[in-house]
Amino acid sequence: MDISSVTPLAAFGAGLISIFSPCVLPLLPAIFAYSTSKGSLRPLSIVLGLTISFTIMGILTSALGFLLQQYLLYLSFFAGIVIILFGFTLIFEFDIFNRFGSLSGNRFSEKGILGGLLLGMSLGIIWIPCIGPILASILALVAVEGDVVYGGFLLFVYSLGLGIPMLIIAYSANISSSVLSKIARYDMYLKKGAGIILLLVGVWMLYSNVLVRL
Repeated sequence: MDISSVTPLAAFGAGLISIFSPCVLPLLPAIFAYSTSKGSLRPLSIVLGLTISFTIMGILTSALGFLLQQYLLYLSFFAGIVIILFGFTLIFEFDIFNRFGSLSGNRFSEKGILGGLLLGMSLGIIWIPCIGPILASILALVAVEGDVVYGGFLLFVYSLGLGIPMLIIAYSANISSSVLSKIARYDMYLKKGAGIILLLVGVWMLYSNVLVRL
Protein backbone atom coordinates (compact mmCIF):
# COMPACT_ATOMS: atom_id res chain seq x y z
CA MET A 1 0.00 0.00 0.00
CA ASP A 2 1.36 3.40 -1.02
CA ILE A 3 1.41 5.75 1.93
CA SER A 4 0.86 8.79 -0.29
CA SER A 5 -2.45 7.37 -1.54
CA VAL A 6 -4.13 7.46 1.86
CA THR A 7 -2.54 10.26 3.87
CA PRO A 8 -4.31 13.33 2.35
CA LEU A 9 -7.69 12.04 3.53
CA ALA A 10 -6.13 10.96 6.82
CA ALA A 11 -4.56 14.43 7.20
CA PHE A 12 -7.94 16.10 6.75
CA GLY A 13 -9.47 13.76 9.32
CA ALA A 14 -6.56 14.47 11.66
CA GLY A 15 -7.32 18.18 11.38
CA LEU A 16 -10.94 17.53 12.30
CA ILE A 17 -9.86 15.51 15.33
CA SER A 18 -7.38 18.18 16.38
CA ILE A 19 -10.10 20.82 16.59
CA PHE A 20 -11.85 18.76 19.29
CA SER A 21 -8.90 18.98 21.65
CA PRO A 22 -10.02 20.21 25.11
CA CYS A 23 -7.35 22.92 25.05
CA VAL A 24 -8.40 24.21 21.61
CA LEU A 25 -12.15 23.86 21.13
CA PRO A 26 -13.40 25.72 24.25
CA LEU A 27 -11.13 28.69 23.45
CA LEU A 28 -12.40 29.29 19.92
CA PRO A 29 -15.58 31.28 20.71
CA ALA A 30 -13.59 33.75 22.82
CA ILE A 31 -10.87 34.08 20.19
CA PHE A 32 -13.31 34.65 17.35
CA ALA A 33 -15.67 36.88 19.34
CA TYR A 34 -12.66 39.09 20.03
CA SER A 35 -11.59 38.86 16.40
CA THR A 36 -14.88 39.55 14.65
CA SER A 37 -15.19 42.76 16.66
CA LYS A 38 -12.08 43.93 14.81
CA GLY A 39 -13.35 43.08 11.33
CA SER A 40 -15.65 40.58 9.65
CA LEU A 41 -12.79 39.14 7.58
CA ARG A 42 -10.48 38.67 10.55
CA PRO A 43 -11.53 35.02 11.24
CA LEU A 44 -10.69 34.19 7.61
CA SER A 45 -7.28 35.79 8.03
CA ILE A 46 -6.72 33.81 11.26
CA VAL A 47 -7.39 30.52 9.46
CA LEU A 48 -5.18 31.68 6.56
CA GLY A 49 -2.35 32.44 9.00
CA LEU A 50 -2.82 29.04 10.65
CA THR A 51 -2.70 27.38 7.23
CA ILE A 52 0.48 29.23 6.28
CA SER A 53 2.12 28.19 9.54
CA PHE A 54 1.33 24.48 9.17
CA THR A 55 2.16 24.45 5.44
CA ILE A 56 5.60 25.90 6.16
CA MET A 57 6.12 23.15 8.75
CA GLY A 58 5.29 20.56 6.10
CA ILE A 59 7.67 22.10 3.57
CA LEU A 60 10.56 22.36 6.04
CA THR A 61 10.07 18.83 7.35
CA SER A 62 9.88 17.43 3.82
CA ALA A 63 13.04 19.32 2.85
CA LEU A 64 14.84 17.81 5.84
CA GLY A 65 13.57 14.37 4.85
CA PHE A 66 14.79 14.91 1.29
CA LEU A 67 18.28 15.73 2.56
CA LEU A 68 18.25 12.50 4.58
CA GLN A 69 16.93 10.23 1.82
CA GLN A 70 20.21 8.30 1.72
CA TYR A 71 19.37 7.27 5.27
CA LEU A 72 15.78 6.39 4.37
CA LEU A 73 15.87 3.02 6.15
CA TYR A 74 16.85 4.67 9.43
CA LEU A 75 14.48 7.58 8.85
CA SER A 76 11.58 5.18 8.25
CA PHE A 77 12.46 3.23 11.39
CA PHE A 78 12.61 6.41 13.46
CA ALA A 79 9.35 7.73 11.98
CA GLY A 80 7.59 4.42 12.66
CA ILE A 81 8.74 4.41 16.28
CA VAL A 82 7.69 8.05 16.73
CA ILE A 83 4.23 7.40 15.31
CA ILE A 84 3.77 4.35 17.54
CA LEU A 85 4.82 6.35 20.62
CA PHE A 86 2.42 9.14 19.74
CA GLY A 87 -0.30 6.54 19.25
CA PHE A 88 0.29 5.40 22.82
CA THR A 89 0.16 9.01 24.09
CA LEU A 90 -3.32 9.38 22.58
CA ILE A 91 -4.64 6.00 23.73
CA PHE A 92 -3.40 6.32 27.31
CA GLU A 93 -3.82 10.12 27.43
CA PHE A 94 -0.27 10.92 28.46
CA ASP A 95 -0.28 14.65 29.14
CA ILE A 96 3.21 15.40 27.81
CA PHE A 97 2.10 17.97 25.22
CA ASN A 98 -0.69 19.95 26.84
CA ARG A 99 1.38 21.99 29.28
CA PHE A 100 1.23 25.04 27.04
CA GLY A 101 -1.96 24.19 25.19
CA SER A 102 -4.11 26.70 27.04
CA LEU A 103 -2.32 29.62 25.43
CA SER A 104 -4.64 31.33 22.99
CA GLY A 105 -2.49 33.97 21.38
CA ASN A 106 -4.80 36.87 22.22
CA ARG A 107 -1.81 39.13 22.69
CA PHE A 108 -2.01 40.11 19.02
CA SER A 109 -4.33 43.10 19.19
CA GLU A 110 -3.73 44.54 15.71
CA LYS A 111 -6.98 45.22 13.95
CA GLY A 112 -8.10 43.82 10.63
CA ILE A 113 -6.66 41.23 8.31
CA LEU A 114 -2.98 41.71 9.18
CA GLY A 115 -3.63 41.25 12.89
CA GLY A 116 -5.68 38.12 12.19
CA LEU A 117 -2.95 36.75 9.95
CA LEU A 118 -0.34 37.23 12.67
CA LEU A 119 -2.64 35.70 15.27
CA GLY A 120 -3.30 32.66 13.06
CA MET A 121 0.41 32.12 12.43
CA SER A 122 1.11 32.38 16.15
CA LEU A 123 -1.64 29.85 16.95
CA GLY A 124 -0.02 27.42 14.53
CA ILE A 125 3.01 27.46 16.82
CA ILE A 126 1.32 27.95 20.20
CA TRP A 127 -1.04 25.00 19.70
CA ILE A 128 1.75 22.55 18.79
CA PRO A 129 1.93 21.21 22.38
CA CYS A 130 -1.82 20.63 22.38
CA ILE A 131 -2.17 18.87 19.02
CA GLY A 132 1.38 17.52 19.13
CA PRO A 133 0.90 13.74 18.73
CA ILE A 134 -1.29 14.00 15.63
CA LEU A 135 0.67 16.82 14.01
CA ALA A 136 4.05 15.22 14.75
CA SER A 137 2.89 11.92 13.25
CA ILE A 138 1.91 13.64 10.00
CA LEU A 139 5.24 15.47 9.92
CA ALA A 140 7.01 12.14 10.42
CA LEU A 141 5.18 10.77 7.39
CA VAL A 142 6.13 13.71 5.16
CA ALA A 143 9.74 13.50 6.34
CA VAL A 144 9.93 9.91 5.11
CA GLU A 145 8.27 10.90 1.84
CA GLY A 146 10.90 13.63 1.30
CA ASP A 147 8.74 15.48 -1.25
CA VAL A 148 8.56 19.21 -0.52
CA VAL A 149 5.46 19.83 -2.65
CA TYR A 150 3.66 16.80 -1.24
CA GLY A 151 4.64 17.72 2.32
CA GLY A 152 3.34 21.25 1.95
CA PHE A 153 0.13 19.95 0.35
CA LEU A 154 -0.41 17.39 3.10
CA LEU A 155 -0.11 20.01 5.86
CA PHE A 156 -2.35 22.32 3.82
CA VAL A 157 -5.00 19.59 3.81
CA TYR A 158 -4.50 19.14 7.55
CA SER A 159 -5.06 22.88 7.96
CA LEU A 160 -8.32 22.63 6.02
CA GLY A 161 -9.55 19.95 8.40
CA LEU A 162 -8.67 22.24 11.29
CA GLY A 163 -9.72 25.51 9.69
CA ILE A 164 -13.15 24.75 8.20
CA PRO A 165 -14.74 23.94 11.61
CA MET A 166 -13.05 27.07 13.00
CA LEU A 167 -14.79 29.21 10.38
CA ILE A 168 -18.13 27.53 11.12
CA ILE A 169 -17.67 28.35 14.80
CA ALA A 170 -16.52 31.90 14.04
CA TYR A 171 -19.52 32.81 11.92
CA SER A 172 -22.19 30.90 13.84
CA ALA A 173 -24.12 32.86 16.42
CA ASN A 174 -25.60 29.69 17.91
CA ILE A 175 -22.38 28.01 19.06
CA SER A 176 -21.39 28.98 22.59
CA SER A 177 -18.46 28.07 24.80
CA SER A 178 -20.67 25.81 26.91
CA VAL A 179 -21.84 23.88 23.86
CA LEU A 180 -18.28 23.42 22.62
CA SER A 181 -17.14 22.32 26.08
CA LYS A 182 -19.79 19.60 26.04
CA ILE A 183 -18.70 18.49 22.58
CA ALA A 184 -15.07 18.39 23.74
CA ARG A 185 -15.99 15.68 26.25
CA TYR A 186 -16.11 13.23 23.35
CA ASP A 187 -12.55 14.10 22.42
CA MET A 188 -11.36 11.17 24.55
CA TYR A 189 -12.98 8.67 22.21
CA LEU A 190 -11.72 10.47 19.11
CA LYS A 191 -8.18 10.57 20.46
CA LYS A 192 -8.21 6.88 21.38
CA GLY A 193 -9.46 6.00 17.91
CA ALA A 194 -6.78 8.18 16.36
CA GLY A 195 -4.19 6.57 18.63
CA ILE A 196 -5.14 3.09 17.43
CA ILE A 197 -4.84 4.25 13.83
CA LEU A 198 -1.41 5.74 14.54
CA LEU A 199 -0.29 2.47 16.11
CA LEU A 200 -1.36 0.55 13.02
CA VAL A 201 0.34 3.06 10.71
CA GLY A 202 3.55 2.94 12.73
CA VAL A 203 3.64 -0.86 12.80
CA TRP A 204 2.90 -0.98 9.07
CA MET A 205 5.75 1.47 8.39
CA LEU A 206 8.19 -0.60 10.42
CA TYR A 207 7.13 -3.78 8.63
CA SER A 208 6.94 -2.51 5.05
CA ASN A 209 9.87 -0.09 5.07
CA VAL A 210 12.26 -1.70 7.53
CA LEU A 211 11.64 -5.34 8.44
CA VAL A 212 11.05 -6.60 4.89
CA ARG A 213 14.35 -5.01 3.80
CA LEU A 214 16.47 -6.66 6.48
